[in-house]
Amino acid sequence: MRAQPGRQPELAGWVAAHRGSLLAATATVTTLVHRGGTSGGGPTERPACCHAVWFPTSGCAWKCAGSQLPEWPEAEKAEKLARGAALKWASGVFYRPEKLEGLGQYRNRETQRNRSIQSRLKSTVQSYLEGVNAGLEQLRSAAQEVQSVCQDLGAARWALLDGADRFQGLQQMRALMAEHVQLASVVQVLPQLFSVHEVFSHTLQLLRGQHLLEAHAELMMMEHLRDDILSQLHLRGLSSAQATVLSYFGGLQELNESLAKQLWDIVGSSLRLVREDPVLFVTAVRIIEREEKIDDTLLLEATFLPPGRPKGWRQKFYHVLQETITGAHFHAARMDAEGPGLARHLTALQKDIVSELRVVKDLMVQCVPAHYNILSVCTATYHQALTSHLQDILREDLDKQALFLLLEWTLRVYHSPEMMGHPDLLPEVDVSALGPLMSPELVDQTERKYVVKVKASVLEWMQRTLEVEFKEWFREEEPETDHQGFFQSALPVIVMQMLNENIQVASLITDSLQQKIYNMALEELEAFLGRSVKPLAPLPILTDPGSHGYLSPPFFSPSSSVSSLHPNTAHREVPASLQAALDRMQKKACQLLLEELLLDLQPLCLQLPSRKWLSGSQLVSSMCEVIDKYAKDFSRVRKPLSPAQLLLMESEFLVASQYLRALMQKKMVCKSKEERGQLCDRLLQDATQLRELFCGLGLDRSQQSLEAVFALRELICLKDPTLLSLEVLGFVTKYPDVSDEHISTLLDLRGDVSKEVRHMVLDMMTQHPQVLPESYRPIFSTILVPPPELPLCLRKGKCA
Repeated sequence: MRAQPGRQPELAGWVAAHRGSLLAATATVTTLVHRGGTSGGGPTERPACCHAVWFPTSGCAWKCAGSQLPEWPEAEKAEKLARGAALKWASGVFYRPEKLEGLGQYRNRETQRNRSIQSRLKSTVQSYLEGVNAGLEQLRSAAQEVQSVCQDLGAARWALLDGADRFQGLQQMRALMAEHVQLASVVQVLPQLFSVHEVFSHTLQLLRGQHLLEAHAELMMMEHLRDDILSQLHLRGLSSAQATVLSYFGGLQELNESLAKQLWDIVGSSLRLVREDPVLFVTAVRIIEREEKIDDTLLLEATFLPPGRPKGWRQKFYHVLQETITGAHFHAARMDAEGPGLARHLTALQKDIVSELRVVKDLMVQCVPAHYNILSVCTATYHQALTSHLQDILREDLDKQALFLLLEWTLRVYHSPEMMGHPDLLPEVDVSALGPLMSPELVDQTERKYVVKVKASVLEWMQRTLEVEFKEWFREEEPETDHQGFFQSALPVIVMQMLNENIQVASLITDSLQQKIYNMALEELEAFLGRSVKPLAPLPILTDPGSHGYLSPPFFSPSSSVSSLHPNTAHREVPASLQAALDRMQKKACQLLLEELLLDLQPLCLQLPSRKWLSGSQLVSSMCEVIDKYAKDFSRVRKPLSPAQLLLMESEFLVASQYLRALMQKKMVCKSKEERGQLCDRLLQDATQLRELFCGLGLDRSQQSLEAVFALRELICLKDPTLLSLEVLGFVTKYPDVSDEHISTLLDLRGDVSKEVRHMVLDMMTQHPQVLPESYRPIFSTILVPPPELPLCLRKGKCA
């Protein structure tokens, strides 16, 4: 009876719980194994070689004397544990006498349990023994089969060894068969091989007659024959025979070169042929496509590549076409790309490129396969060739006209409807994806070169114009006047017009070029203002005693020549440097006019103060006449660079300072009270006359410096010298730039100031130092007082 697989875990748990009882059953199983098992469930017979062995739980079992049962090291320990467990259980159950009555029941129950366990053990062991027996039978059968296979292999080995000699004969047969196959192949191609040279001659005649398709068909046939033979030799490892084959088919190379030459000549004349006879061009394209397919097939197989393959004739087609386009327009005409010839050259390029792209778009596209993208290729070729061509031209030293033409043609004409944007080319032709003809860096570099050339031209032109203008200043005629009566010169208008024209011309190209030219114009205008000041300065010469001693334009007003040089600032801010140059020009012009005025006033100023002047001379009236004459010239000067008001103010300051300087020269000392009175009256009359003159000319009294003459008169008119300290204090407060020397000179002019009063006045000035206000214009600091004269010593000793 086999144990059910599903109950094995339960049985294992039970065995673990009743290990003590199993020890006794193990001896019984061992006995059964030694006896070979039992045929039924009854008691076993005692073997003759066995003796009884007593187990505590299962009674006696048999132990064979002739054999050693396996000894379990834990058997004794297990027995002790079982006994201990049994005693503990028995002491717990039978601890009272009345419990002993059920001892028989407990014994019967345990006996039945032991029998059940022994039955299960026997079933389990029997099942395992049957499985082991089946496994042994299978191993025994497998061993027999392996032995049979070994015998068969040995027989086969001996049979193979016996047939080795027969294989040698088969090898010879194989070699003979391969040779036969080769000879059969050679026999098949012998007619073609014998006709190779004849085909070569016929193909060459076809090529000379421009029967290209027929010639190419025979050429392909010969190449196929040669390549097939070479492939067979390559597969059989007969590389030494390939040289002979190549030598025999050597004429193919010459035919290939002759055909290729004709093809490339046709491609080179493609633009003309598609208009006159497109058949020849189409034939060339068909041959190129045949060769391209053969190349693709051979490259795809990749087993054997014949000599000269791949030919790559499609790439050669593109290369020849590009070389034709480049050579026809950009190589032969390089020597004409300078000076006046550049404009004609660019015009010719524009016309030819548009015309040829129209031919490509309308005719050549129909003669080639669509995947050639022939229009895009030609457009890119023209674009790249133009880029390289323009770079070559720019390496030369071009003038400003050539640089302008290149910039205009590159940045405006090239993309305009007159060229690449022509209606006949759109929308198929699109050069926007090809990038600019000139890189931004090259455009900037070219613009800078153009600005340098324009600057040199402007500088030279301005210099010549200024020289002509300078000669005009010394004419004996009065300068031209405008409708308002102001003096005018054509120089500013000409200069500004010339600069403005250059700026407007640059605006036709790019805003960046216009800005560069504008900046250059401002710089040159500033430099021109600086240069124009130099000829304005009078040149000292030797003249007659009645002249001023200087060469001066007879009818020239210095500021009139730059009256209209101010740039148009309606849309642009005048740079600070240019404004400073204009201010310097204005000041210089005013200075020169004032120097002219000073030259006329100096002879008059030298006559005062004097006794003749005190007696009623017309000296100041003469000064007024000179001033009035200059004031009329000032009124004819146009604003804003040299306004008449500014000149009038500067003239008044010049007159006042010269008048005061004359008084400080220590030429006269009042000898009496009456003479001081005459001096005060004369000072009042002169100052009043001059003030009324300038007021009549339009200069307000608050803007005049003649008030210093009136204040100085008050110092001289003071009757009590002891009050001079207070009067001088008020004078110094009003004119803080007056010095001790100035006051001392004025005190000398009075002629009645004692040394004590003089020291008191000077000490008072020392105790009250003055600080110049920011808005104060110094007048006395510009006047130098002559040093005091040293006494003359006639003999040794103390000077008198």
